[in-house]
Amino acid sequence: MMFKHNFKKVLSATAFAVALVVAPAANVSAATNDASSTQQSATATSQDQQASQDQAASQSSAANQSSATAASASSSTSTSSATSTSTVKKTTKKAKKTTKKSKKKSKKKTSKKKAVKKVAKKTTKKRATKKAAEAAAKKAAAVKKAAAKKAAAKKAAAVKKAAAKKAAAKKAAAVKKAAAKKAAAKKAAAKAAAKKKAAAKKKAAAKKKAAKKSAEKAAKYWIAMRESSGYYTARNGSCYGRYQLLISYLGGDLSKKNQERTADRYVYGRYGSWVNAKRFWLAHNWY
Repeated sequence: MMFKHNFKKVLSATAFAVALVVAPAANVSAATNDASSTQQSATATSQDQQASQDQAASQSSAANQSSATAASASSSTSTSSATSTSTVKKTTKKAKKTTKKSKKKSKKKTSKKKAVKKVAKKTTKKRATKKAAEAAAKKAAAVKKAAAKKAAAKKAAAVKKAAAKKAAAKKAAAVKKAAAKKAAAKKAAAKAAAKKKAAAKKKAAAKKKAAKKSAEKAAKYWIAMRESSGYYTARNGSCYGRYQLLISYLGGDLSKKNQERTADRYVYGRYGSWVNAKRFWLAHNWY
């Protein structure tokens, strides 16, 4: 009877110890699962699963140790109940120590995960900052390139405009020069034409004069031949010389020169020309 009673006590103590070991282990497992559910990356999840497996193995080991302790206590129940109580306390203490160790390990892993997460966040932020800086630099380069292109286009347009202006000025100068040359040529042609016309007029006048002179000479000769057959000494009453002028007209000078001069003065004074005198002579047989 006494043996059975002690055995029951030992079994109750063993069950209580196992419960103490399992309960904290279950709490640790729950805390670990909660921590693993908050992780976002696949690497953190894998680490949580490994930690859970390690904890499960630790719990199994603790349970096996408790079982072994219980068996040992069961075998030694017949010896003494004081030994069983000591074993239970020892087992409980060991289970608490294991739980504490598991919690510490879990806390350390959580801290490590937080540090990894912080580093990852910092790296991500650094990459984002670098990417933004690169984008800003790229944008600035594009703006600079566009400005340079615009400036080059503006400069090219200015050069083109200046060239066009220069070409227009050159063309205008050429047109002006050609117009001046044309005007000069026209003026020269007009001058030449006027000179030619004047020369022609002069020539015509000279020709006319020469013709008139020739006609006058011929008419004078014709009258002389009719009046005296051309002799300067011919005499007919009161008329004397080549042109049969009155001796009173000659003024006592019967020279050839005076006869020519007096005859011209008489004819031009009375008829205007020897041609008119000839015409009169033909009509009246005298002049």
